[in-house]
Amino acid sequence: MANILIIDDNDAVCTALKTLFMLQGYQAHSVASEQQALAYLATAQVDLILQDMNFAKGEMTGSQGKALFYQLRALLPDTAIILMTAWTSIDMVVELVKAGACDYIAKPWDDERLLTTVAKALQLSQLQQSQQRLAQKQQARLSAFAGKDLCGLVFASSAMEQLLQMALQLAPSNAAVLITGENGTGKEGIAQVLHANSPRKHKALVKVNMGALPSDLMEAELFGAEAGAYSGLGKTRIGRFEAADGGTIFLDEIGNLSLSGQMKLLRVLQTGEFERLGSSQTRKVDVRVLSATNADLTKAISSGAFRQDLYYRLNVVELHLQELKNRRDDILPLARLFLRGEKTLSKEAEQALLGYSWPGNVRELQNICQRALLLAPGAQIQPADLALPQEEQPGKRALDDFEQQQIEQALKDAGGVIARAAKQLGISRQALYRRMEFYGIATP
Repeated sequence: MANILIIDDNDAVCTALKTLFMLQGYQAHSVASEQQALAYLATAQVDLILQDMNFAKGEMTGSQGKALFYQLRALLPDTAIILMTAWTSIDMVVELVKAGACDYIAKPWDDERLLTTVAKALQLSQLQQSQQRLAQKQQARLSAFAGKDLCGLVFASSAMEQLLQMALQLAPSNAAVLITGENGTGKEGIAQVLHANSPRKHKALVKVNMGALPSDLMEAELFGAEAGAYSGLGKTRIGRFEAADGGTIFLDEIGNLSLSGQMKLLRVLQTGEFERLGSSQTRKVDVRVLSATNADLTKAISSGAFRQDLYYRLNVVELHLQELKNRRDDILPLARLFLRGEKTLSKEAEQALLGYSWPGNVRELQNICQRALLLAPGAQIQPADLALPQEEQPGKRALDDFEQQQIEQALKDAGGVIARAAKQLGISRQALYRRMEFYGIATP
């Protein structure tokens, strides 16, 4: 509920205005002088000030109101101020509006116009405050990551912020990290951040997609092979672990590693030792192991497809990447990154992106943005240019309806107070504003 301060020396005017505002659901308090106004503002927070321009009997120049306005503007630079008087010069009004006054209302006033002016001023003030809070939050976020290499990752969700903070905390150590999450969520990007902010950053980061390696060549790829170790190998092959010596190796799709490969990997993790295929010479490397999977390794352990002792070696710390549909605040920043500033998104296209369920996660978003960048005829991308799969919409709609009901109920329980509703929902106020805009929920 907005709190309005009325500054006017006429008791009848104050009574009329307080009644009008209270009937509209506002809180209203009145004072009769500049001194009383400043005393009240020292102890109370107001959302809007309705200020008369003349306070002494017979005064008509507006000089008192002008002096007070500049005092209030210096004291409360972000608070909406509306000027009201029957006696002052137009030049002075223009000056004060240029200096930051929201509007000027002449006495006697029209109730409807006054209420409209007040509602617009409050709405604009809330928007400006929201933007300032967002800017402050962004600045705080940048400060938290100052001097860190995020490897080009773009994010706005609290889930990604917390995950990156944990990754940066783990980066200086040699601990093995298991990165989990669905395909396309960005697990490789987290591995890059871990390496880029570690003492090993000047050495190699060797990436191995275990799912793309033939099972019969997997051990040779990882640990190397001597010439003649298998048919067609005419010279010694250096394995990925040797190539990563002193640096980091990232084993993606780790669940696809064979049981014999798992045994050798366990030995490397325990001792740093291994042998090339076809050799009895023990070699030693200093490598940090990062791994990733979209599979449930605990189920693989139960079925005998994955060694439990290796799992605990790999999973000293687990970093879990949420699906993109659960990180909606990341969707638009990522889309703008993929569009490279060459084209913009229309408001309708933004809503379409936010409403889609993203079964392919970040990888699917990148693909759709790249396609729209190539095929969209204009400088601004429209929903049709995105060509989002229609079969995803029914499931999405049910989820959206449920979320909309949650937001509306939270706002009702919080009496329309955005901060309280956001806290109840477990999201930031800015995130709640974005969801309200998406669902067309009016600001209380």
